[in-house]
Amino acid sequence: AWKLCLDRRSSLLTFLHSQLSLHFLRRHRRRVELLRQSSFYLEILPKHLALGDQSHPMHPINLFQQVDPWRFQRMKKVGATQTQIQLLLLGDLLEQLERGREELLGRLKGCDAVPFLSQWDGVKQRMSELSKMMDSFLGALVPGKLHLKHRLVPDARAPKIPRIRLALSARMPVLFDRKESAACGTGAALKWCSPSPRAAQEQFEVSFRLLEAGAPERGHCGTLSVAATACHVPNLLPGRAYEFSVRRAETYALVYEQWRDSITLRTAPGPRRAAAPGPCE
Repeated sequence: AWKLCLDRRSSLLTFLHSQLSLHFLRRHRRRVELLRQSSFYLEILPKHLALGDQSHPMHPINLFQQVDPWRFQRMKKVGATQTQIQLLLLGDLLEQLERGREELLGRLKGCDAVPFLSQWDGVKQRMSELSKMMDSFLGALVPGKLHLKHRLVPDARAPKIPRIRLALSARMPVLFDRKESAACGTGAALKWCSPSPRAAQEQFEVSFRLLEAGAPERGHCGTLSVAATACHVPNLLPGRAYEFSVRRAETYALVYEQWRDSITLRTAPGPRRAAAPGPCE
């Protein structure tokens, strides 16, 4: 019985260290957080083309010009709902996997062979459930296809218009480079990173607002449109803290975006005012 107990404990440890390891859970916790911070877009592609494949001669913008705008807006709403459900599902599955790992670790803490062996059928069933849950979780990490209930192209018989499909794609969040971003005098030099392979073609919006504003300065804020991954924000008030945020400029295909990176910087103090002369001076 003791040898059988050791074999089964070893089997459980192998499962916890290889399939449901702490490293696996931490890595995917970070991945889920990145997805929550990501921007989601609706991609229109010929049916035979894989997502991200650029080999087709018809550029995606040409496909956008062929679709019915009203129907496309409806599909964007469907895509936003699907994205929210997917993110909630990922968070729920990850929490269940974390609880399941803790539960199985608790089964290993007991030293008695007889209770452990008597519970082995339940342990095996739990391992099987968690394995299926991991498969569901990994499958949900990839944004899915959208089912077309109506034709997006009004005249599908038009020449040179391929059969199309819709898919959701995620672009990782735009993040400030906190080492390279700094206030300088009464301005701020900002730099950020876009992990998207399309970063060279992307447009960005940088917003700023004054923190701790007094009555005369309330509303000192603004937004800049930038076609690069760096910019300088001039004409800020001296000695004040500003919050800066960055995001991709909104496009026709944007479906869901709930987060943007922000950074707080303080400008250099202005020149001190001379003290007022005293009555005896």
